[in-house]
Amino acid sequence: MIRLAVRVRRAQAELVLAELLELAPEGVEEVDLGPQEIEYAVYGSPGELPGLPDLKAAAGGALVEISTSELPEDWPERWKRFHRPVLIEAPATQLTGEHRLPDIRVRPPWEPAAHDAQQRLQEIVIDPGQAFGTGAHATTRLCLELLLELAASEGPDGALLDVGTGSGLLAIAASRLGFMPVLAVDNERESVDAARENAALNGAELEVRRLDLRSQPLPWLDGGPHPSPPVIVVANLLRPLLLELARGMAHPPSHLIAGGLLNDEVDDVINAFAAHGLRERTRRQSGEWAVAWLSPRAQAGSGTSVAARTIAR
Repeated sequence: MIRLAVRVRRAQAELVLAELLELAPEGVEEVDLGPQEIEYAVYGSPGELPGLPDLKAAAGGALVEISTSELPEDWPERWKRFHRPVLIEAPATQLTGEHRLPDIRVRPPWEPAAHDAQQRLQEIVIDPGQAFGTGAHATTRLCLELLLELAASEGPDGALLDVGTGSGLLAIAASRLGFMPVLAVDNERESVDAARENAALNGAELEVRRLDLRSQPLPWLDGGPHPSPPVIVVANLLRPLLLELARGMAHPPSHLIAGGLLNDEVDDVINAFAAHGLRERTRRQSGEWAVAWLSPRAQAGSGTSVAARTIAR
C-alpha cells in the first residue's frame, strides 16, 4: 500500500481539494500542517493512484510538495483503528407529542453494534473505503446535527433531496428519521454504487441517481412536478458546487442544509441562495469547517457547535 501526499498552500486549499476529488472521488485524507499549509493524501497500489502530472496540474500554483511513502504490512488493521463509530445525539428539545427522535450512531462494518436497551439509537453501517461520508469528517457530522435539529423542530415530514450523496449516509439518515421520499444524487459512478449498496445494507428506502448538477436539471427543483410539501435539500459539497446548486435552482426548497464550507466561505454561499428567498436560520462550526441551515424565514441568532477537528478520508 502506498500513501501519496500533496502538500499545498492553505489559501488555495479549497480549490485544490475540489480538483483532487475529481481524481480520487473515493475521498482524501486531510492533515492540518499549520497556518500556511495543508496536506491531502490518497492511498492505493501504484496502479490505482493518480499520476504525478495530473496531481501537479490539479494543485497548480498552490503546490508545495508531493511525496510518496510505503505503508507497513499491518496498515489495513491500523486503517480500521482510525475509523471509529461516531455518535450524533438528537436535540433535547423536540416537538411536543411526537416520539423522541433517536440518536444516530455511524459505524464501520467491523465495529460491533452498540447495546441499545432503550431503543433510542439508529445505527447506520458505512464502509469508509467506498465513498466520502462516514460521519467522521466535521462537515458530515455537522450536517447530521442540523438534520436532526430540523427533524426535531419541524418534524421529519416531506421529501428530501441529498445532492452529492457520496456514501449515501445523509440520505440513509433522512430515511431512517422518517423523511419520504428520499432521493440521493451524485456525479461519481462509484459514489452512486456505494450509496445504493449502503442503502440496501441499512434497509433504507431511498432512490439513488447519477447526476451532474453543473449540466443537468435538479430533480424536484427544476420547475417541473415536485413532491408536496416542498422539498428539503441537504448538500454537503464544496463552495464551487454549492454556487452551481444556487444557479441551477428553479424553485427554492423549504429548507437547505449546506455543508462542506470553510468558515470564511459561509456568507458568500448564503448570499448566493438569498436570490431564492432563503435566509440563514443557523450555522454550526467545527474547527475551520462550517455548515449552514437556510430557510425562507430568517430567525434571529445562530447556534454554533464547536468540536475538535477530525481528519478523515
